[in-house]
Amino acid sequence: MRISKLFMSTQREIPSDAEIVSHQLMLRAGLMKKAASGIYSFMPIGYRAYRKVENIIREEMDRSGAQELIMPAVLPAEVYMSSGRWDKFGPEMFRLQDRGGRQFCLGPTHEEPFTEAVRDSIKSYRQLPVTLYQIQHKYRDEKRPRFGLMRAREFVMKDAYSFDADEAGLDASYDTMYHAYGRIFDRCKLDYILVHADSGAMGGSGSQEFMVKSDVGEDAIAYCSACGYAANEEKAPCKVTERGEPETLLDVTKVHTPGFKTIEQLMQFLGLDSTAFAKTMLYNIDGKNVAVMVRGDRDVNETKLKNLLDATEISLSAFEDVEAITGASVGFAGPIGLKQSIMLIADLEVAAMTNFVVGANETDYHLKNVNMLRDFKPTQIADIRNAVPGDPCPVCSGPLALCRGIEVGHIFKLGTKYSEALGAKYLDQTGKEQTMVMGSYGIGVGRTLAAIIEQHHDDNGIIWPMAVAPYQVIVVPTNSTDETINELATSIHDQLQEKGVEVLLDDRDERPGVKFKDADLIGIPIRITVGRKAQDGVVEFKLRASSDVREMTVEGAVSEAIQMVSEAL
Repeated sequence: MRISKLFMSTQREIPSDAEIVSHQLMLRAGLMKKAASGIYSFMPIGYRAYRKVENIIREEMDRSGAQELIMPAVLPAEVYMSSGRWDKFGPEMFRLQDRGGRQFCLGPTHEEPFTEAVRDSIKSYRQLPVTLYQIQHKYRDEKRPRFGLMRAREFVMKDAYSFDADEAGLDASYDTMYHAYGRIFDRCKLDYILVHADSGAMGGSGSQEFMVKSDVGEDAIAYCSACGYAANEEKAPCKVTERGEPETLLDVTKVHTPGFKTIEQLMQFLGLDSTAFAKTMLYNIDGKNVAVMVRGDRDVNETKLKNLLDATEISLSAFEDVEAITGASVGFAGPIGLKQSIMLIADLEVAAMTNFVVGANETDYHLKNVNMLRDFKPTQIADIRNAVPGDPCPVCSGPLALCRGIEVGHIFKLGTKYSEALGAKYLDQTGKEQTMVMGSYGIGVGRTLAAIIEQHHDDNGIIWPMAVAPYQVIVVPTNSTDETINELATSIHDQLQEKGVEVLLDDRDERPGVKFKDADLIGIPIRITVGRKAQDGVVEFKLRASSDVREMTVEGAVSEAIQMVSEAL
């Protein structure tokens, strides 16, 4: 392919609205173009890389025995109402009506349509197990689309669904998908770990995420180096460290704390450590205000809180609600003397504290020496905080560490959640009706592409692994007016193309420096430069991942390029 004919536009400047490297480089390299917030078009060179990822996924899914089909993206409301998820998805679901007033949505995920299809086609245990998949657009109206393809409103997902006769069959299907996913991400040259995860709106008995390690990852991963345990921060259980001898309970004392609202301010004013405080926060959960308590140096885990209350929407309460409930300015909330009767949920760690400090529900005042049960009784005590470094591992009690990660794949054991709701039954060997047992397995195609860039780049641009590079070799003639150079560059391009190598010829009338910068930005794995030694049949051979430049004969360069591409694939 000649670059002069390629629909491609590169940028030197970093786009102002691109926050992370993959987003910046995909725009600068001309891989994609923004259509709206969280919605992108793939340009030809980006779509080639995208298709490489898609094909790897398809090959490994087919190898696992899964069968590909395609479902509609516009789906009737009734199927999601049957499972209860029409309301559960909340405002993230794009909803619309046809001209007759019938309700539809743009599919956010396809458990229900797949279950319906299998329900209507499979009647006997002899037809099980079966795993079906599609590679298709999904739509979620994200509240804060960001980071390019990492959190988009329209994205492409490979979603697969397994249907088995029993739990043992589900375990086998789940294990098959686990190994297929490992092969997919290995072929994409991703450094990833498998973590326990929250099932969210998908439901089911358990799930695991394939996380790519990245400093810009939206997810925090808690992991234990001692036993190998790893979990998404949303899922990681927090054990309470055992206390020593119980302290004597002291009398409650009201303390004047003028204008001191934050834990940091109170620590300095009262001369106490952050562990001596319990902060009370008010949340609006599905339209109801709820008081939540965690230790002063902890953060509320909103996912745990949502799951505890089986909630859909969660946000901090409005200032006016806080003031009405507490009778005080924001920053002085506490569990004692709330002006309105609301649910109070305390973290397990708060239940283990003695003589701690809380807000007094009075502006400019706090209470010292407060103790749970003696001074207040929460509605519920539960694990509702985020894990922190040093927390005991739930498996071996060793210290947990935290890192950031990008979720690229998620596998779920759904059990009978959807098959029961939608009536997906089969007849067993005795002729008795049984409920199918399901699994669900997703990979974000665009997110995987972005994750590859996050792990494979330098200051000059993308460094594509060979398996997903849009082109494998780029041939760069240094002088567009030199007949010998151009003829040799064209000959190398043609030889490589005849051998099945995907090759670009930069035949533009540009300075060599511009061509080199574009080649590095786009990230083509192999660069062959044809320059002043063309008349001697000598060229320069350079790998994008290395700074070394070697002079080689034309025959040697062509041969090595073909061999490297073949070995990498």
